[in-house]
Amino acid sequence: METEATWRKEYSLDGTLNEDKVWRQDILLQLEALPDNVRQIWSYSCSEMLNNAIDHSEGSAVIVTIAKETTRHKITIQDNGIGIFKKIQDALHLDDENHAVLELAKGKLTTDARRHSGEGIFFTSRSVDTFAILSGTVRFLHQGHQAEDYIFGKDYFCNGHQGTTVILMLDNDSPRTIQEVFKTYTTEHEGGFGFDKTIVPVRLALHGDETLVSRSQAKRLLNRFDRFRVVVLDFEGINEIGQAFADEVFRVFPNFHPTTEICAINTNDWVQKMISRAKNAEVR
Repeated sequence: METEATWRKEYSLDGTLNEDKVWRQDILLQLEALPDNVRQIWSYSCSEMLNNAIDHSEGSAVIVTIAKETTRHKITIQDNGIGIFKKIQDALHLDDENHAVLELAKGKLTTDARRHSGEGIFFTSRSVDTFAILSGTVRFLHQGHQAEDYIFGKDYFCNGHQGTTVILMLDNDSPRTIQEVFKTYTTEHEGGFGFDKTIVPVRLALHGDETLVSRSQAKRLLNRFDRFRVVVLDFEGINEIGQAFADEVFRVFPNFHPTTEICAINTNDWVQKMISRAKNAEVR
């Protein structure tokens, strides 16, 4: 797609940068001609991603680049900090950065609960048409036209990627609204609205060519599910699962966490058979 114009500015992460001022004084001026709903999405997404760089990156600078293309805008926010996946890996004591991608995909993940709810990346990824994070040797991608399409891989970069780069793309005439996005993953209950539904691609729990057969793999997938009322597991790309894995996810976990509902979508006949077997198992 042809790029008509590019705007770029670097900001110092010296403790005085405010994402709302960057939005009002700089970014908004580049997007004023866009429809209200599209500007609202950009306001939310840019503010959340800039705030992450300010509060979490541990870097010294962040660069914002806006590419005006024929029918859409592309905004890139790049810092020179520790790297988001490395920081999540260290904070949660994970085996590697790929595990961090799985945790990020679930939502409600933050390395500083005092300052953040962990919702920003989740909702931003579902608000724009294309959302990508590049950090270290890992790529995390969500594309809006493919409901739950995440891709990750250690071989995407040869030498690793300094800091964190977030890439956001959104069509100028997108009909989407930020209110619709929030409504999809929140429900009303006593005390207000809650972010209590998530959709998790099960394939993110895979490492290489392995098959999901063990309880340890299931527990890795199940980590933090108890924070949600509804968890939808997307089995797209998963051809088979083992008895122990299915039992841990669909019988053991629900028994200990009855307030969390686990649903499965995009299952083939074998996977559905294993799920049904686990749900109907009798304990003796």
